[in-house]
Amino acid sequence: MCQMGKLKMQQGFVLGLATLVMVGSLTACDDGRAGAEGAAKQLASSLAALDVGSLAIEGKDSATANDELKAVFEGLGAKPSVASGDVKLDGDTATFPLNYSWNIGSAQWEYTSDATLKKSGDKWAVQWSPALLAPQLSDGETLSVKTVAAQRGQILGAGDAPIVEDRPVFRVGIDKTKVPAEQADASARAMAALLGLDAEEYAKQVAASGPQAFVEGLVLRAYTADITEAKIEAIPGGVSILDSMALAPTRTFARALLGSVGQANAEQIEKSNGALRAGDTTGTGGLQQKYDSLLRGKDGVEVVATPAEKTDGETPGTKVFFSSLPEPGTSLKTTLDLKLQQLAEATLAGIEPASAIVAIRPSTGAVLAAASGPGSNGYNTALLGQYAPGSTFKMVDSLAMFRNGATPDSKVECPSTLVVDGRTFKNAEGYPETSLGSVALRDAFAHSCNTAFINARETVSQGQLESAAQALGVAVEAPKLGADAFLGSVPGAAEGTEHAASMIGQGKVLFSPLSAAVMAASVANGAPVSPQLVLNADAAQDPGATPAPTEGGSAPTSSASAAASAAPASTQPITKEEAASLADMMRAVVTSGHAGFLAEVPGAPVGAKTGTAEFGNDNPPKTHAWIVATHGDLAVSVFVEDGGLGATTSGPLLKSFLTAAG
Repeated sequence: MCQMGKLKMQQGFVLGLATLVMVGSLTACDDGRAGAEGAAKQLASSLAALDVGSLAIEGKDSATANDELKAVFEGLGAKPSVASGDVKLDGDTATFPLNYSWNIGSAQWEYTSDATLKKSGDKWAVQWSPALLAPQLSDGETLSVKTVAAQRGQILGAGDAPIVEDRPVFRVGIDKTKVPAEQADASARAMAALLGLDAEEYAKQVAASGPQAFVEGLVLRAYTADITEAKIEAIPGGVSILDSMALAPTRTFARALLGSVGQANAEQIEKSNGALRAGDTTGTGGLQQKYDSLLRGKDGVEVVATPAEKTDGETPGTKVFFSSLPEPGTSLKTTLDLKLQQLAEATLAGIEPASAIVAIRPSTGAVLAAASGPGSNGYNTALLGQYAPGSTFKMVDSLAMFRNGATPDSKVECPSTLVVDGRTFKNAEGYPETSLGSVALRDAFAHSCNTAFINARETVSQGQLESAAQALGVAVEAPKLGADAFLGSVPGAAEGTEHAASMIGQGKVLFSPLSAAVMAASVANGAPVSPQLVLNADAAQDPGATPAPTEGGSAPTSSASAAASAAPASTQPITKEEAASLADMMRAVVTSGHAGFLAEVPGAPVGAKTGTAEFGNDNPPKTHAWIVATHGDLAVSVFVEDGGLGATTSGPLLKSFLTAAG
C-alpha cells in the first residue's frame, strides 16, 4: 500500500496538491511528509487570508475557529503575510513554525508561532489554539492597535522663539463609563448647552460612541466664568481631562497663517492613504496643514491583547505584544517676529471689515508679521487676498516713467478731470487745487493726482507697467516664501479705459497685502525683494500639500518654485538710483502730501504711499483703503477692505503700528 502510494505521488504530485488546496482537506499519504508540507503551506495561506473555514481542525468546529481568527485580528485593520517553515515529522504529528509579518502603521511587526498538525485518517488536522495566531495569546483575547502619538514639531518664530508648542488644555466632554446608559442623552444635551455646542449633533455623537468612550465636546485653554470645573462635573458623566496640545500663544495668534491642530476628521483620514487613523491629530489649514507630515513625525504603535470580558468586575492588565517608538516631528522655522505679529493683530482688533497688516524686513525679505483682522473671518487676507491696489500702484507707474526718462522733478499735467474713451476720471475728494495744473511728478505723487498718472498712459504702455511691477518684486514667484500666497497680477496687455484704470491701480490689476509690502520693501532695499517666511521650507516641503485656491490672477506660490530671484530674468530689476527716486517721492507724501501725520513717528524717516480703490456697484462705490510705508529696515502694508480713504482709515493704523514697533 505504501509503495503504491509513493508511485501515485510521483505520478500526480502537482494534481494532488492542487486538489488538496481546492478541497481544503489537508490530505496526506502514509509517509506523511509531502502531505504535511502541503498542509502547512495551506494553513499559512489561509491564515494570511484570514479564512480557515475550509480546513480540517481538530477539537473545534472549523466555522468557530474561523470566527475566532477574525475576532482576534480584526482590531489590527490589516492582513498579515504568513509563511510556513521546515516541517518536522514524528509519526502522525507534524510541527513547524509560522512566520508572521504585519504592516502596522509605519512599523513592521514580525513574529513566529508554533503550529502542529495531526493525521486524522487521510487528512492532516490543525491543532487549534490561540498561540497559533500569536505566542502567549490566551483564550478570549483579541488584538488591537494603540497609537503612541509622536511629539508634534513646534512652529518657531524669529530667533527660534517658540510660537506653536505644547500648551496645557482641558478636554471637556462626556465619559460614558460614568453615566448610566439611560442618562447619556440628557447629559450630552446638558454638556452641549454648557459648551455652546449643537445639542442635537453632540447627542448623536454620544449615542453613536461605545459604552467605554469619552466623547470630547470642546478643548479649553483655561476655565472661564461660564465654563468651570464645577459646572462640568455637575453633569452626570461630565469630565475635564488635563492634556496638552500644540497651540500658539493666543487663540487668534496668526491663526489664518498658521492653521490649527485637532483630531483628524473622516475626510482627512480618507485622503491620507493610511497615514492617519481615527483619533490621530493633524493640521488643518495654513502651515500646520501644508507641513503636516513634517510636523506630525511618525507615531509609534502598540499591539495589545485585551480579554473579551471583565473578570470578577475588574479588567486585567493589558498585554503588549509589540511596540515601536514614535519619531518626533521636526520643528518648522519661520521669520515671524512674535512682538510685531501680536502688535499687528492688536492694531486690527477693532476693524470690522476684512483687513491685514504685513511687515517685511527689506534687507533680508523676512516676513515679520502677516496679520489678518477679525473681519477676515479666518481667511488669510494678508497673503491670499486679491484686491485692486488703488494709488499705491503709482509707485509702479513712477518707475515705468523713470525708465522713459522722467525724474521726480519732471513736470506733469494734473487737471481736475480727464475723459478717456467717454469715461470720466477725477481726483479724490478734497484734492488740493494748488496741486492742479502743471506740477512736478513728486507733487503729483505726494497728493496722488489720478489724472496726471492717467495722462502718462500715452507714453507708458501696459507692458511697461507689467515689467515695472516685476522689477519691484510684484507678480512674480516667491521661491523662498514657503507658504501659499498671491503675489499680485498685472496684465501685460490692456487698451483704452482699461489701460487708463491700470494707471491708478484698478482695472484688472490685483495685489495682496503681502505683494504691496514687497513693493515697498524693494524700494527700501534698492533691489527686488523676494519674501521669505519658512526658513527650512526646502527640507520641510510636504509634497502632498494642496495650495489654497485663488479667485484669479497668479497662482499661489510655494517653496517648490523654481525661480531664484524676485524679478524674472527678462525684467530689469529696480536699480538703487531708481529706488532712491521713488523713496524721495514716498518721503514727499509725508512731508508735503496727505500722510503728514506719519512725520510724528519716532526714529528713521517714514516714506509712504496711500491708495484708495473703488469696488462693487454701490453709488457712491465702496472703497479699499491702502497704505504702504518704509521705516528704516521695515516695510509695511496696511489694508482695509471696505475702508473709505487710505489716508484716513489705513493711515492711522499704520501710524499706531510703526510708533509701537519702535
